[in-house]
Amino acid sequence: MIHRHAFLTGYPGFIARRLLRKLLSADDSLRVSVLVEASRLVHAQDDLRLIERQVSPEAAHRVQLLTGDVTAMDLGLSGPEFREVVNGVTEVFHLAAIHQLGVDRPTATRVNVLGTQNMLDMAASMRKLRRFMHFSSAYVSGRREGVVMEDELDAGQTFRNPYEATKFEAEKRVVAASANLPITIIRPPAVVGDSKTGEIDRFDGVYHIGLLLAASPVPISFPLPGQGVAPLHIIPVDYLVDAVHVITEQPDTLGRTFHVVDPNPLSVERVFSRVAGAAGRKTPRYGVSPNITKALLRIPGLERIAPVNHQVIDYLNHLAFYNSKNTMETLEGTGVHCPSFETYVDNLVRYARDYWTRSGSRTLVDSSRPTSRLS
Repeated sequence: MIHRHAFLTGYPGFIARRLLRKLLSADDSLRVSVLVEASRLVHAQDDLRLIERQVSPEAAHRVQLLTGDVTAMDLGLSGPEFREVVNGVTEVFHLAAIHQLGVDRPTATRVNVLGTQNMLDMAASMRKLRRFMHFSSAYVSGRREGVVMEDELDAGQTFRNPYEATKFEAEKRVVAASANLPITIIRPPAVVGDSKTGEIDRFDGVYHIGLLLAASPVPISFPLPGQGVAPLHIIPVDYLVDAVHVITEQPDTLGRTFHVVDPNPLSVERVFSRVAGAAGRKTPRYGVSPNITKALLRIPGLERIAPVNHQVIDYLNHLAFYNSKNTMETLEGTGVHCPSFETYVDNLVRYARDYWTRSGSRTLVDSSRPTSRLS
């Protein structure tokens, strides 16, 4: 009998923390080695103490924190640590990546492409490896419009930013390695808070747009950027983690790619309306051009309240639809499904408001928490 031993990167990022708890709770014999950057070690140790209280002391004791870096040779591990990993690990969950839309190309390449290649090189030496779970992104589709299938990757698309381009390059390397490694690829869209509690670790990306309505200290009537007809691809973190766990447990998911998305995404206009309603604000009635919206985001006072990266506006006007046939077939009959945004928007808004009250800050971003390589 092979004893399960998982190797997890991207910890203590929000998704990685949630996935670690799911894995530990689902299998009381699973060991997990977790790669943690030195700058995040204290945060990882704090979270491990939370696992001890929230899950069980026994679960926490099955977690081994390893200080390292996906961009370093042998991930920065010592010789004994490296040998223990390659000789004992049975499954890999690679979440470490840089996600900021404004990241420069060299940094994104080093973390997303070189970091992934280093993980693949290590995986090639793992004697007991049964699965390499690579967390990619739905946005490897770049500027493509129309329906994007799960088995499609390189369609000659162009990209909006280094994040998309380097996640694409990383996935190309993963696909190439799948000839010799047991690989599964996960492509999520933007991930928001927990559907039941609203909990999220940072407010950025698409999520910020709703916060302009929900959590600002003064009433703000935010215009609808564009016509509002494009689908807004977001999923709650609990759905992502639950779906990934189901996919991990099925042997026929090896060698396949999964769009873990909302199969029935609401339009941008409907999402804005639901957020505004939950926040007790006026619903944006008129659309303005994306360029005008970007200009509004440069107003000094508004940037101080919610510093949204201007590139996010482009995602609110992108007519791409992500087919999720593989995911839907795998989840069928398991009870795991993506909840409708309308069923959890109140929880997201409530958490955002509570966060604002707790923080007492003039910004909605906790700048003390580096997020560059965390999922």
